Amino acid sequence: MAKNAKHAPTGTPALVALTQAGVPHTAHPYELDPASDVGYGLEAAQVLGVPPEQVFKTLMTVVDGALTVAVVPVTGQLDLKALAAAAGGKKAAMAPKPDAERATGYVVGGISPLGQRQAHPTVVDETVWLFDTVFVSGGRRGLDVELAPDDLVRLTSATVADIAKD
Repeated sequence: MAKNAKHAPTGTPALVALTQAGVPHTAHPYELDPASDVGYGLEAAQVLGVPPEQVFKTLMTVVDGALTVAVVPVTGQLDLKALAAAAGGKKAAMAPKPDAERATGYVVGGISPLGQRQAHPTVVDETVWLFDTVFVSGGRRGLDVELAPDDLVRLTSATVADIAKD
């Protein structure tokens, strides 16, 4: 992965955050197929030619009334009970779409765990450690960013836990 140039950061807030933090990463823009019905994450894996388990989706949830970010492989689903436990709460639910978009500054399908309008508690699925690099949304549909799992966890101040189910 190449480190971005030393000029003023440009692009989505996620790319700006990575550049400002000096984190090595690679942006992977791709064309979305409007006829595809596999979902943004699985489509990204197909187009980028990487194992789908290495591509992670960002889901906005509410744990005991607080917006919480969950990052899980695109091949699985979020286990809300496991998320609540990992976040130190009792109950978790998916955040309403308008709340997720307003809180993050991103549109659903392009929500990145990086560069959100404000920091939210974040939980990343433990399978993140299975890879040297992982792919997450770069802050818009049709843009993924590849980075080291350690950097993802550090930049989001994430808890790592078993929060995905097949």
